[in-house]
Amino acid sequence: MTAVDQQQAGRAQKPATSEASGFRGWARKRAAWIAIGLVFLALVTYLAVGQLSAPDDARPLSVRNPAPDGGMAVAEILGRQGVRVTPTDTLPDTLAQLSQKEDPVLFLYDPRGFLDRSQLEELRAAAEKIVVVGPRLRTLAGLDPAFGPGGVVPDAVTVLEPRCREDDPAAAGPVSAQGPVYTGPVVCYSIRPGAAGLYATSTDGSIVVLGSSGLVDNGHLALEGNAALALRTLGSGPELVWYLPGPSDMSTDRSAPTLSELAPPWLAFLGPWLGVVAVLAILWRGRRLGPLVFEPLPVVVKAAETAEGRARLYQDSRALDRAADNLRAGLLSRLAKHFNLGPAATAGSVVDAVAVAVGRPAPELRSILVDFRPQTEGQLVQWAQQIEHIEQEATAR
Repeated sequence: MTAVDQQQAGRAQKPATSEASGFRGWARKRAAWIAIGLVFLALVTYLAVGQLSAPDDARPLSVRNPAPDGGMAVAEILGRQGVRVTPTDTLPDTLAQLSQKEDPVLFLYDPRGFLDRSQLEELRAAAEKIVVVGPRLRTLAGLDPAFGPGGVVPDAVTVLEPRCREDDPAAAGPVSAQGPVYTGPVVCYSIRPGAAGLYATSTDGSIVVLGSSGLVDNGHLALEGNAALALRTLGSGPELVWYLPGPSDMSTDRSAPTLSELAPPWLAFLGPWLGVVAVLAILWRGRRLGPLVFEPLPVVVKAAETAEGRARLYQDSRALDRAADNLRAGLLSRLAKHFNLGPAATAGSVVDAVAVAVGRPAPELRSILVDFRPQTEGQLVQWAQQIEHIEQEATAR
């Protein structure tokens, strides 16, 4: 290779090397922003994939919901067995579908009680058979007052036997579900003989009450005889209307009850009586306090009156130590002023000055003036007289 070729090759390698080093430097300076961008891109991708894979309808017992709490499995099985399943979401659509079909069966799941009595009566008149799951009390009252709530299945009970002669429960056998139980003309899957059960039906079979959504949903359909009971109950006819009411089905004339409607009837008599008692209590307490007394301020009170009032307070509270401390403090203050000891004089210096003045031992005076603590009112009075006598003797010289 000639010198000219080597020079050209070196010039070609130099731009490539400089471009690579420049990219690395640019990426190193912006590494934090690049990392944030990658995290954001991963989050957006995850949300998009989750949205695409989410079920079309996430409502419980919906025929479009493949989740464990959905009802897609039983609807698919019924469709393969020749039963046409028509899902509806509104009351007008449901009534229209029922009117177009011959001997339709209505599946109703209204756990929040959106439908009122008149709407339930319309459904009962339009459907040949109604299968309702986990109804509320107002739903039961609108469909048939013969049904009622009867408690719940205990947690310890996992399998229930039919314990009745109805064809569908007898063919399905034992089931496994938890939830409320109901009373009715005919009861199956009861907790104990003669009690409420998970399956209740009218005498003509036009209304069937299933206490638990676990008898129908995807997650529990394969347990025991749940699938057999659900398929036999819902597939008794060629047409099945699957109705899940929503907030739009609520009656427009339904209004919230007022406070007077929520209050118990006896409150109408007790309320005025409580008002009268409150007025009498105010008058009673007001008369005890007496009329207000207006007194000009500031008020000048004699020292003797304040001392007497404080002494009475000490006497009422039996504060012997506090009274003795006040008497001792006043005595030492007056004696220190008499002997010109100054405001910083200690109790020991005052006792020494008194001992010199009266000619008595300082320890003896200290035990009387400083250390003594009266235990009774009589001792307090005697001690007060004793220190008064010492004060008079010390200031007389």
